[in-house]
Amino acid sequence: MNDIPAPGGTPPTRRVLVTGASGGIGAAIAHAFAALGDRVAVHYSSSPERADQVRVGLPGDGHVTVRADLADPAAIPPLVASVVASLGGIDVLVNNAAVLTPAHPPVGTAYPDWVTAWRDVLAVNLLGAANLTHQVAAQMISQGTGGRVVNVGSRGALRGEPEHPAYGASKAGLHSLGQSLAVALAPHRIAVTSVAPGFVETDRVSGRLSGAQGQVIRSQSPFDRVAEPSEIASAVIYLASREALWASGAVLDLNGASYLH
Repeated sequence: MNDIPAPGGTPPTRRVLVTGASGGIGAAIAHAFAALGDRVAVHYSSSPERADQVRVGLPGDGHVTVRADLADPAAIPPLVASVVASLGGIDVLVNNAAVLTPAHPPVGTAYPDWVTAWRDVLAVNLLGAANLTHQVAAQMISQGTGGRVVNVGSRGALRGEPEHPAYGASKAGLHSLGQSLAVALAPHRIAVTSVAPGFVETDRVSGRLSGAQGQVIRSQSPFDRVAEPSEIASAVIYLASREALWASGAVLDLNGASYLH
């Protein structure tokens, strides 16, 4: 990551890979980077039309869409190679992609469904992020310019997710992964951080927010609302900045004081 401003004081353009960027928080993050003049690779898994809509709507030019199933370890190296070929390198990785399976509380969930939920969630939310970070970090090291990795975790990693325990565990693992990598990658000037959002106004939770649970969810925060995707994106932008090097290893709560610890 080139921390030296270009002539005239203009920050250098960064090459940014955002996973799960075809909508919601990921799309907001992609837009925030593009608004700063960065070039963005919009990753998607199964929604090419939505991903392309996001790409077309980004400010600036030079953005691309890239597809990969992050649950497949074999898909990771070609994904990184594709981004490097398109953007010329990777300066920032945002591990945002995540899956949320149907509820699977330990009591009342059939064992085959329990096994499936854990397999599917961990494959993307934790193992996919770990495998991708391994490959991107190697690319950053070969570039010799440092970099930033920002993980999008969850409040659920801290307070628990009794209806979705695999999701909560995957995000707790993602936070821990970030802290381990922050130590391991610091000698290469790669800073690794995580954010832990609470409820965010996205399509994924729109049904719950508009239904009977909506006010109960909003009242969890003393602000009596949930976050906007842009608020999460603003925090990611800071953590990916050169000014945030010393935040490496941090997990930033973004839950509107709905859960304090």
